[in-house]
Amino acid sequence: MVIYYRRKRKMFKNMKIGLRLTLSFGLLIILMIVIIVIGLDAVSSVDSELKTIVGVENVRTQLANNMIDNAREIALAVRGTLLLKYNNESNASLQKMKDNWTDSWKNYHKNLAEIKKLITGNDSTGLMLLNKITLTADSAQQRTGEAIDMAFKGNTRVATVYVFTKAYPTVKRLINNSSTLIKHVEGQTLLRFQEAERVYRAGRTTILILGILAVVLSAAIITSLTLSITKPLNLTVKAANRIAAGDLTNDLSTIAIRADESGILMLAFRQMVEKMRSSIKDIIEGVNLLGSSASEILAATTQVASGAAETASAISETSTTVEEVRQAAQLSSQKASRVAENAQQVSQVTQSGQKAVDETVAGMNNIQVQMESVANTIVRLSEQSQQIGGIIASVNDVADQSNLLAVNASIEAAKAGEQGKGFAVVAQEIKNLAQQSKQATILVRNILIDIQKATSAAVMATEQTSKAVENGVRQSSQAGESIKKLAESSSRAVEATTQIVASSQQQVVGMDQIGLAMNNINQAGAENAASMIQAEKAAKGLNELGQKLKILVDQYKL
Repeated sequence: MVIYYRRKRKMFKNMKIGLRLTLSFGLLIILMIVIIVIGLDAVSSVDSELKTIVGVENVRTQLANNMIDNAREIALAVRGTLLLKYNNESNASLQKMKDNWTDSWKNYHKNLAEIKKLITGNDSTGLMLLNKITLTADSAQQRTGEAIDMAFKGNTRVATVYVFTKAYPTVKRLINNSSTLIKHVEGQTLLRFQEAERVYRAGRTTILILGILAVVLSAAIITSLTLSITKPLNLTVKAANRIAAGDLTNDLSTIAIRADESGILMLAFRQMVEKMRSSIKDIIEGVNLLGSSASEILAATTQVASGAAETASAISETSTTVEEVRQAAQLSSQKASRVAENAQQVSQVTQSGQKAVDETVAGMNNIQVQMESVANTIVRLSEQSQQIGGIIASVNDVADQSNLLAVNASIEAAKAGEQGKGFAVVAQEIKNLAQQSKQATILVRNILIDIQKATSAAVMATEQTSKAVENGVRQSSQAGESIKKLAESSSRAVEATTQIVASSQQQVVGMDQIGLAMNNINQAGAENAASMIQAEKAAKGLNELGQKLKILVDQYKL
């Protein structure tokens, strides 16, 4: 059994994908058709039962109810006939009531005949009830007819007794039998409804089971079909991802080859990987050879370029040095000329400076004499201001004594009373004058203090100025001597700078010739260095290409 299952599974896998899809969906369609047929059969059975309930059972119930109504109308007709007879109504009224009785019986028999048609042979209980109702109806019709005939003949009392003892009980049995028939019909209706419900439930259960089976089978078919398609595709995708990552070590020969489209794709993919692996091996060998050759070329060109660059750098540095020396010689010549000119100017300036220093010394001597006179004057002013301070102190004492006398006079005036008022006014005025004198002396003393401070500062300033003048006189004398020595040195410097100017001009001419030659050498070296740089760039580009190719092929694992 296991071997048979494996064979069938292998045969299913080797089918084409289109054939597998056709068989799978065909099986699902057949299962759906079976479910639809069973559902339609169940719906048809339920519909038949419902039609029987609506078209037969309900009609029989309605006919039985009509028969009960007819029986009641018959009883009413009999009673009405007796009442009319008791009231001595006309024969026309009696005949009308009898006609109602006759019509009621006609309708009753008509309904009975209709209900007999609806009772089938397999309903024995219904047939028995119909036979019983028929016998009871015949008996009731006979007895009610006899009661009416008795009433028409004038035997009203006898007819009344006959009705209540014979006719009415028979009609009542007829109504009861009809009610029993209705109950029977309702029971049949319930049974048919239950049968319809049973068929519906059975159909629903069958459809549900088949639906679940269809879902399970569909899930199994879809899962199997999906796995049979996606599993080899997933293997192919994984292999493709590994190849995209540069891994060609994946051995696809271990995967079983199938006869469907997935197997054909896997076979083509395996052949492609083998060809790629072979091609990559050849490319790796070529790239390794290219890389080693490019490295050797790059090393050689780098060395040559480095030597050319060093040579060009040395030539350039030499040219630069020669140019700097030439410029320095020119600058030295120019500066020597300027120094000669400046030396001559310095000689002239020193002569003028000598005269200015002599005049300065004389002026400083005059300033020293004048400062001594100013100092003496300021000293005398300070002495006089001190004397004024003593006088102000005396005036201040007099003012205090006057103020005290004025107070005493005011006291004496107060003691004299009215006679001393004039004296008191004079004493008050003296007191006021004494206070004003005191305030004036305070103000003058403050001013005198400021004058004393100013004179003290002036004394100190004159002393410092005198010292500065003395220093100025001494430094002026020293400057005069230095200027004399500078004049002698500048004369000798003028002679030396004249000789330097002549030699520097000769040096400038020689450096111009050397600079021209070095420029020619520098130009040739620059052209050689540029050529070697281009060769080095080409070698670097070739080496980078080899490295990139090597990195590219290193991504593949063989």
